[in-house]
Amino acid sequence: MTEAGFQALKADIIQRLSGLDTRLTYHNLAHTLDVMEQAVRISVEESILDPRQLLLVKIAALYHDTGFLFTYRGHEEKSCEIARQDLAGTDLTVDEVNTITGMIMATKIPQSPANLMEEIICDADLDYLGRDDYPPISDNLKVEFLSYGIIGGDKDWDPLQIDFFEKHRYFTRSSRTLRAPRKQQYLAMLKEKAW
Repeated sequence: MTEAGFQALKADIIQRLSGLDTRLTYHNLAHTLDVMEQAVRISVEESILDPRQLLLVKIAALYHDTGFLFTYRGHEEKSCEIARQDLAGTDLTVDEVNTITGMIMATKIPQSPANLMEEIICDADLDYLGRDDYPPISDNLKVEFLSYGIIGGDKDWDPLQIDFFEKHRYFTRSSRTLRAPRKQQYLAMLKEKAW
């Protein structure tokens, strides 16, 4: 796939994701673009510099939440289905498409990456947990969870976050170095607030 081909694919996905349910205040276009940006950054930090591998990472990031156009639960499987349909007419090999869908499925919570490229997309997907913009992004996720009835009220949020933080871990060396310390600070703050 040429750079022009990728840009056309990206433009198409951006256009489609612009039609997401407005209740998706976290799983939205901004999140997808952020995950793609972080995935490229982490790839470079993890010495994945091969243009074809970087292309696969970018495509997986673009598609990883497209399933939300159709379903909330099981969106990863739907995202893989959409990617397989869209990519069938490209020059990507069956193995490359399988690599992309493997990365998408690795983001399913609890994350279960089986190789470095899957670790990269997992860390990119939850990169915000260790960043300065965690508070507003977290608030967006809380609003989304309230809208979809995943939590019953504000009182349910902090315990859910604490549990999630304690179970989550970054996989790549670069994310453990760059993001894990700040994430631990947020966890400590959440626990302090809960007492």
